[in-house]
Formats: sequence, C-alpha cells, structure tokens
Amino acid sequence: MIQSSNSKRINLILILSFIFASPYLAKAQSSKPSEHVILISIDGFRPDFYLDKKWPAPNLQTMAQEGARSLGVTGVFPSVTYPSHTTVITGFPPAKHGIYYNAPFEPNGQTGRWYWENELIQVPTLWHAVRKDGLTSASFLWPVSVNAPIDYNIPEFWSLENGGRIEPMRDMETPKGLMAEMELNVLGKLTEKTFNGDYLNREDRTGDMAGYVLETYKPNLITIHLIATDHFQHSEGREGPMVYKAVAATDRAIGKIMEAADRAGILDKTTFIITGDHGFVNTHTSISPNIWLVNAGLMENRNDRGDWKATFHTSGASAFLHLKDKNDKESVAKVQKLLTELPDSIKKLFRVIDRKELDKIGADPNAVLALAPIQGISFSGSTSGDILKAARGGTHGYFPDFDEIETGFIAWGAGIRENVEIQEMGLVDVASVVKYLLDLSIELPESTLYPGIKK
Repeated sequence: MIQSSNSKRINLILILSFIFASPYLAKAQSSKPSEHVILISIDGFRPDFYLDKKWPAPNLQTMAQEGARSLGVTGVFPSVTYPSHTTVITGFPPAKHGIYYNAPFEPNGQTGRWYWENELIQVPTLWHAVRKDGLTSASFLWPVSVNAPIDYNIPEFWSLENGGRIEPMRDMETPKGLMAEMELNVLGKLTEKTFNGDYLNREDRTGDMAGYVLETYKPNLITIHLIATDHFQHSEGREGPMVYKAVAATDRAIGKIMEAADRAGILDKTTFIITGDHGFVNTHTSISPNIWLVNAGLMENRNDRGDWKATFHTSGASAFLHLKDKNDKESVAKVQKLLTELPDSIKKLFRVIDRKELDKIGADPNAVLALAPIQGISFSGSTSGDILKAARGGTHGYFPDFDEIETGFIAWGAGIRENVEIQEMGLVDVASVVKYLLDLSIELPESTLYPGIKK
C-alpha cells in the first residue's frame, strides 16, 4: 500500500515525538521510590518477633536486619484492632478518623456489629490517595474496608447470624468474581473449615491471595491483615506453644508474597512494610465496672441497658464511660464519686483517664472518661456476678504507655535505606512511609516521615 506524503509526515512527527518524549516518560514513571508497596499488618505483632532469634521468623528477621526496623511503635487508645488499623491507613488517631473501638458504642445495647464499612472513616485513606493519583490497589481482610475504593478487595466481614465469613466476604468483594478466580487458580474451594482463624492454614490462604493478585495484576499498593498471632495470644498468652507456630505461619505467608513479587519480576521495585496494631499482655483477672453502675442505679442488668443514664463501653483492657444525655453532669458526678470511694484494694488496679488526657491521645471524643488497668488486669462488659473474676490468656486495649503493648515496624526493599534502627515511632507515622514510597498526594499533618529511612 502506498502512503500519501501527508501520512508520511504525520508518521515521522509521531516517531520523533515518541523518541524525544521517551526519556521524560521514563523519568516520570521511575520518579517514585517504589512501584509496589506491600503493607502487611500482623495482628498482635510484637517487636521481639524480629528482634529475638528465638522466634521462628526468618523472613521478618532478615528484612528487619537488612532494612529499617523500630524497637517499638506506640499505638492508639484503646489499643485494639480496628482503631489501630484505621490509624495505619489514614495517619490520624481515632478522634480524627472516627473508628473509636472495634465495635461502635450502641446506646440501646450492643448488637455484635463492628465498624465494617469504609464510609464510617471520617478522613481520606491511603486507598483514596492511590485511586486519586491514578494508581491501583488491592486489599485482603483489612478492617473497615467494606465498600472502600480498592480495585481488588476481599474485606474483613462476617455474618451476625452465624459468624460465617466466606459468603459475606464474597458478597462484598471487588470486583465480583475475584474470590472464585482465586479459588480456581490458587486457593481451591474456600469453606468455613478451610479458611478458619482457629487454624493456621488461614494465613497460608491469605498469603496465596495476596501473592496471586500481586503477580497477576501488579497493583501499586496491597494491604493485608494476618490474624493468627492475635488469635493464639488471646487463648494462650504471649509465650504459648501455638503462638510460636502462629509466628512461623505468618512468616511463611509473607515469604509467599515475596516469592510472588520475585516471580513477577518486580521484587527490586517493591517495598514491604510490616507493622501491627498492638502488642499483648498476659492477664489473670478481669474487672466488670458496669456492675458498679447497676448497683448505683445508673443502668440496668439488661442487654439493652434498660433505663440507663451512664454505662462503660469496654474494649479489651479499657473501659470508656458514655452518657445517655451528654449534658448529664449529675450522673458524671455520681460515677466519679463511686470511683473515688472504691476500696484501695480495687482502686490500685486501674487509673482514671480524664477528658483532657483522652483529648491528648486522640481517643473517642464522646466518652466522658476512661479506665485504664494495670498490666494483668482486663475489663469485662458483664453487668452481674462478681466484680473481680479470674482471667486467662492474653489481651490488649491498654493505654499505650508501656513496652509490652507496643507493636512493631519493618520496612524493606525499594526506597528504604539499609540497616536503620528507629528507637521509637508512632502508629500514625506508618502512613507517611507509604506516601513517600508511592509519592502520593495526600495530606498527613500528624504523620512523621523519618528521613533516616529514605534511600
């Protein structure tokens, strides 16, 4: 076919434009320190998992040694999963992002629902920033991610009727058919038995999910939530035999994702950030502060609290006082008097966190005050029986002012300086690392990026 002279001139212009534009396009494409960020949250993640060689975690320990590592990460209050994960994904404390507990306080009684829906978050997330900047994201079992702006999403969600997770997650997946695609290509058929938090194969399956999507679709940001270390520390405490196995299973899942990046040929352009939500404390005793309020006539021993005026919303090792009428100063005075008149044998087991201190740490702005126990003590929402009861295993939720409740942080790979030790950082600071690596246009006024970790 013979081209006209005009066609030849147009083709020549296009070729020359491509030649001269190519260096600038390449520069734009490579301007980010990292092309792919894998943000992994290990529930109940403790710094000693990578600082102490007794733990079976070769991948974590190698990344910690070769990359940036923190000796401890200060969390939020309460130091529980959903507020903490939302701080990681937003760079703000609970008072700003709006996820105050795992389960929202419900004035007419707790129904069992948790903060599941992404629209409950009151500030932009890293997922929003990724989409706004024209990048892609994936997420697996991250809290508060239902309906989030994520390209490939299996959110953490379950049925209130029977506790089942597989079908509720399938109903909320993005895009539709993603779970079926992964079942066909890498997972096999998922059931409540083959994907169950009581068994370590859940971590394997989660690692397989993330690895498959990374290798197949190569999103720029993947957020992943691994739960086994939390589950078994709750049942066995910090040093239980299953905790060691859970650490090994978690490390293996991370290794699967690293191998997927290698198979995809993008490992050198990928950064792994490993963090958590809280540490853990062994418990021996629980306190039920709502029994005091029942005895004082401030609430009733009923699931809906009856004709109540004040109640404690417990969240692990913390209890937050809520009022039916926020202007009810008389009930506040009664609670304060009640607390000061407790016997010394009880008062020494916790301290009262006033509103000023709650504001300083960024906790629920709707709570009047909170109770923070000493180590070994937890709180129960029970409204009858003994005020003090025996407890076992481990818990969290504590005011984050001691080492055992701190979580960890590792950054390894593209854009990260080698062998950097950070003595102390905050959970709010994790988001700024992701922002730096992907060069995201998101404002993070409370999140600090430590220049020493930048390559």
